[in-house]
Amino acid sequence: MNSMLDEKGLRFIFQEGWRVLKYDDSSFHRNQFQSFAGGSKAVDFVAISPDGRDVWLIEVKDYRQQQRAKSVSVFDEVAAKVRATLAGLATARVRANDAEEYKFADLTMRGSRIRVALHLEQPEKTSRLRPQIIDPASSFQKMRQVMRAVDPHAICCGHGVRKQSLPWAVERIAQAPSD
Repeated sequence: MNSMLDEKGLRFIFQEGWRVLKYDDSSFHRNQFQSFAGGSKAVDFVAISPDGRDVWLIEVKDYRQQQRAKSVSVFDEVAAKVRATLAGLATARVRANDAEEYKFADLTMRGSRIRVALHLEQPEKTSRLRPQIIDPASSFQKMRQVMRAVDPHAICCGHGVRKQSLPWAVERIAQAPSD
């Protein structure tokens, strides 16, 4: 599994020894689980600590270029993705066709602590046309309220949100033009 992954113009660089899967692009999710029960969304990354104890579910949201158009709160959206990802990983542990994804799912289910992170990018300069999507001051409390059943210490991180000591670094990269 990779220790450096790109998502939405951002490069996530994990410390040595971490196993990371771009879960929403995994073969299991796309080909076996995504259409289950009318459709299943997923978090962007799943990361396992070197000792195997911590399993991070990481969702990336980038509102630097486009405003949020969905009516559901971003925190509720992330919670639904976390729930679906956990169900998908539990299923992949016994049903994945790809051997590496099968092993990865098995390792996630052996972890002793689930952590959830929302990495949020917002416009650097705000205005009435480009307001902040999430109030950084309340993001921690809202994230923890929604995620408390899975991770009572869930975090919201990224530009303009309180800095955290995390096992990964994020750098901005140029995005390839979309088709």
